[in-house]
Amino acid sequence: MPLWPVYTGTNEPHDGIAELPAPPPWRDFDGGPVLPAPDAAADTAAHSPDRTHRAETYQATEETVELVNAALYLRRPLLVTGPPGTGKSSLVYAVARELRLGPVLRWNITSRSTLHDGLYQYDPLSRLYAARQEAARPGRTGGTGGAGGAVDGSGIEHHLRLGPLGTALLPYDRPRALLIDEIDKSDLDLPNDLLNVLEEGQYEIPELVRASRLTPDGVAEVLADGTDERVPVARGRVRCRAFPFVVLTSNGEREFPPAFLRRCVTLHLRQPDDRHLAEIVRAHLGEPDAYARTLIERFLARSGAGDLATDQLLNAIYLARSAGLDAGSLDRLAEQLMPYLGQSAQSDVF
Repeated sequence: MPLWPVYTGTNEPHDGIAELPAPPPWRDFDGGPVLPAPDAAADTAAHSPDRTHRAETYQATEETVELVNAALYLRRPLLVTGPPGTGKSSLVYAVARELRLGPVLRWNITSRSTLHDGLYQYDPLSRLYAARQEAARPGRTGGTGGAGGAVDGSGIEHHLRLGPLGTALLPYDRPRALLIDEIDKSDLDLPNDLLNVLEEGQYEIPELVRASRLTPDGVAEVLADGTDERVPVARGRVRCRAFPFVVLTSNGEREFPPAFLRRCVTLHLRQPDDRHLAEIVRAHLGEPDAYARTLIERFLARSGAGDLATDQLLNAIYLARSAGLDAGSLDRLAEQLMPYLGQSAQSDVF
């Protein structure tokens, strides 16, 4: 029987992803050869204390759980919008931890980011240098091996690494988790450039397509993002098998084209209410005391006049518990720790 919800939001790891039903016929992918999902500890950078803590303490709303499951079932990207500090980027770490999807692949978007950056990076200059070094090696006899059977490092595959998006689309036997962070900061063309890749679940690496004609099996072993292990790419073409769990975050700084939006499941995260804030504080810092509840009330009262982030509240509560200050000093410090994030916020008395 299919399992709904696959993602429960309880922060308890399980293998429910194996019970995900077959995809819709228009989202069924058949890439190969099938690769095993990487171990959760394969990418040490993905296991920083900050990311681990966010994954363990994320408090999902009912709407979040429903739309995450919709994206998983439909094999569609999840576009997460909302004000800063509402947990947009933390969501993917929580889902990856609960569903045991392995290390989260992360692509941080800037105004200079291109689709090519997300798919792979190729360094032709380092390849040229390696070729010159190989040609100057004493006793070289030609072929793919150097003197004494040494490996020739001038092959394209030794100077190419898959990016976060390119790695996520490898034919893994279970979905990888990919965060495309702050997509609204991108160049105007990037969302449209992503359309075909996310719709087709595949891409080509032209450099490997050309090189594959010179090898008997056409298979190149290339580095994947976040690891020093190599993965096979046949004939320069990558096609997924399990469509990745893709989360794109946006702070609402721009609008996206309709063609892009209709290919995403959209989740808008709102500022949490008093009950949700108390759950967040409890998950991070334990049961809220009387002063913490006072800060929660003040935070909620001020949030209507400008943008505030939940981590500002957590910082204030942590210091209130740890600094040993008197009430007046705590109030002044809390006000300084919770300034409005927008330029047009109204002035008020804390």
